[in-house]
Amino acid sequence: MVTGARNSHDLRIRNTCRYGRLVQSPEILADEFRARGWKVTAQRRLLFSLLHDTDRHPTADALFAVASERMPGISRRTVYQTLAELAELGELRVVRLEGGPSRFDPNLDEHHHARCTVCDGVFDIYLPGFDADQITAPDGFATVSAHLILSGVCAACAGAATDPIHPTTTSPSRESS
Repeated sequence: MVTGARNSHDLRIRNTCRYGRLVQSPEILADEFRARGWKVTAQRRLLFSLLHDTDRHPTADALFAVASERMPGISRRTVYQTLAELAELGELRVVRLEGGPSRFDPNLDEHHHARCTVCDGVFDIYLPGFDADQITAPDGFATVSAHLILSGVCAACAGAATDPIHPTTTSPSRESS
């Protein structure tokens, strides 16, 4: 969805990451792990598959919950360790959001994020032509990278929340459903 121009850049917000390159296939990830001498277990293969098939920005706990349903007995430690190793390989981006747990983004294309303050959804944002060099920084500050995180209310929540600052307040129509 294109929401208009802002500072002469198109702002594109997507609720999926199909726009970008996803985590490698589970087979390629297994090969990369083996090349580093890391174990490739059935649990890790499941995590590779879940991350390859998602268009979301899961937390480690959300990924653990889904993995536990499919493979009872998988440990949280395995989930956290595998996520850390995938991030180290550059196969996942870690998105740190204020006031919440880190999210793991399988979209490896250059993009930014928007977070809904009502449902806590995280969405990809594309700013074609955006360059970190365009940001005015203090004298002597060398910008290495820039990542924008917008806060607001997503389209699905826009009609339901009466107070986006206090997302627990809902409209009467949401309370009755």
